[in-house]
Amino acid sequence: MQQLLRFLLSCVLLIERGRGCHLDPLLLDLPTEFYSERLFIRMPKPGDGNIVYEAISASIQELKPWMPFAYKGQTEEETESNLREAQANFLLRKELRLLVFHKETGEFIASSGLHHIDWRVPKFEIGYWIDKRHSGNGYITEAVQRITEFAFEELQARRVEICCDERNKNSRAVAERLGFSLDCVLKNDAVSVDGKDLRNTCIYSKTS
Repeated sequence: MQQLLRFLLSCVLLIERGRGCHLDPLLLDLPTEFYSERLFIRMPKPGDGNIVYEAISASIQELKPWMPFAYKGQTEEETESNLREAQANFLLRKELRLLVFHKETGEFIASSGLHHIDWRVPKFEIGYWIDKRHSGNGYITEAVQRITEFAFEELQARRVEICCDERNKNSRAVAERLGFSLDCVLKNDAVSVDGKDLRNTCIYSKTS
């Protein structure tokens, strides 16, 4: 029944788009969890702060050059608060944060999600970081691939972007492995997380 409802809502969205109208995203009956071959991907829930904080702490040196929250530092309580806000934003369709777990062991693997949403298109930006203790296994590539499919199949996306620092070779490699096209490199587009210099931003995309 839920699959049928999602199909019908997708049809309505396509019809309304053709009329120049836009369906209220709050009316979309979206799944809050889904799977890939090895991973379980879901919306954040209260109580997730502990495991996410532990992953950030274990990966702090790898995350600090790229992630403002890692450079600044945050407590476990702040992490929990952030995730509860992310759950609220998911339900309000403001952004769709997603946590990634190993399907068999239940271990937390990574954080990802769909951000900077423009429902008029619709278009989304995928962000991601991985617990370094699970890196090198292809998990983040698998997660981003599945989230990209989720965006096109469930959200009727017309454009999905990956935006990253030109120097972030690992993030760029994920986009390139998954066949995202490099649209452009924006020169002096952002300030580094330490505020000391300007950085270039790579804009990758897939469209439908």
